[in-house]
Order: sequence, then structure tokens, then C-alpha cells
Amino acid sequence: MDLHLRDKVAIVGGASQGIGFAVARTLAEEGVKVVITARREAPLNAAAETVREKTGGSVLAVPSDVRRAEDCVRVVDGAVKTFGRIDILINNDGAPPLGKIEDFDDAAWDKAVQQNLYSVIRMVRQTVPHMKAVGGGRIVNITAVSARQPLVGLGLSVATWAGVLGYAKTLSLELGPAGITVNTICPGRIDTGRLELVTRKRAEQLGQDPDKMMQELLHEVPLRRLGTPDDVAGLVALLVSPRGAFITGTAIQVDGGLLRSVY
Repeated sequence: MDLHLRDKVAIVGGASQGIGFAVARTLAEEGVKVVITARREAPLNAAAETVREKTGGSVLAVPSDVRRAEDCVRVVDGAVKTFGRIDILINNDGAPPLGKIEDFDDAAWDKAVQQNLYSVIRMVRQTVPHMKAVGGGRIVNITAVSARQPLVGLGLSVATWAGVLGYAKTLSLELGPAGITVNTICPGRIDTGRLELVTRKRAEQLGQDPDKMMQELLHEVPLRRLGTPDDVAGLVALLVSPRGAFITGTAIQVDGGLLRSVY
């Protein structure tokens, strides 16, 4: 299926691995010119080369730390200088440390807010004028299903991603008249290094075997499997395409049926 995305320009955060990498590769396969960012330069450059080899697409790698305001500006400036426009923004930047809420001091909370919330606010602030200049755009935020169904030990992530959900919903109301859609994806148990880390950390806290805990986690997913980064990337591609043009203000879980809530 042609999603009619050829020659659009996208910025994809956290793209050196996992979900971000899968999104960048999927969009490049659709003919999107992709600007990828992540903090570690070597893995990011390797990811860019892999995407070029597999898709033949145009990829610009910009090492950056989106917790820093100046880096957000640099990423957007680099995208416009290289490709001349911005149509798509994918906010995706991992997650803060695990642990009990009572154990985190102000510095930990400040870092989490900078990483999960301020990074989104700043990237949106920088990209929206360019989207308006081309007549519209797409913004997709990647959070986690825990933002809607909290888990013990993920307080920093849950609290800050909840802020993203509220911010994105309000933003969709304000940017709708400009033809810019805003959606948030809440992945469930996706087969990435982050899931393994979270599982082992929780097993350690509860004094359980991590392999046994993983099997129990799988049993809780109605589809009885972990999700893949490509499962998330496929939804991203739909939302940023003309076929997703009437979808905005949503928070959609990609979780194999894990979330039990009706709403």
C-alpha cells in the first residue's frame, strides 16, 4: 500500500535502536526523508547507514540530547538546512530510571521532566512554524501503556508521560485549524532492551526469577506474544500519512490487548 509519503521530511527521536529505529526505517521505506537523533553518536551513525542500505532513502543523523534546549534547535535547523522543510515530528526518547517514587530527589524529577515532557514541548515549538509554512503536518509522541495503566517502579515515567498526554490533547485542539494532527502512541510490552531491563529490575525487587516473570507477563497479553518495534512503526506510518489525516487528539495503545480499561 502506498501511503503517499514520498519526499515528506520527518524528524525521529531515539532512532539509534528499538522503536525509534523501526519508525525511521519504515518511513524511509515509504520515501520519507528522515532526520534521526539520539544521544550516542556511534550507534546513531550506524543506524543511519543501515537505514540507507536497506531502503535507499535519504537519512541525516544529528547526535543530540533533547533534554537540552539548544540541541532541539540544532536538530530542527539541521533538518531545514538539509531538506528544506519539516512535515513530521516523532517524539521518542526512551524513559527515566526505574525505582520507588519516594527514593527520587528533585534532581531526578527535574531530569525526567526535561527528558519526557520538556523535550516534547521544545521540539514542537521549533517544528510547528515549519509545518504551518507547508500547509500542515503530523506530530506523534511515543510514551507507554503505563501512562494509562501505571505500574510500580515507573513513577518518573508515568507522571511525566501523563503530562505529555494532556499536553498533546490540548495541542491537537489548537493546531487542528492549521492542518496539523497530534497523536500519542502508548506501546505495551515491546521486545526491546528497555523491556528486559524493566522485567529484571522488577524481578529483583520482588525476589523472583526474571525468566519466569517474563513468561507470566506474556500470559497477561491476550495475543500471547511480545510486540515488536515494527508493530509500533506500522501505526506511526499510518498516522503520519494522508490515510490518517482525520485522526487527531488520540492516545492509542499498541499492546496486544494488555490494557484492560474500556476507555
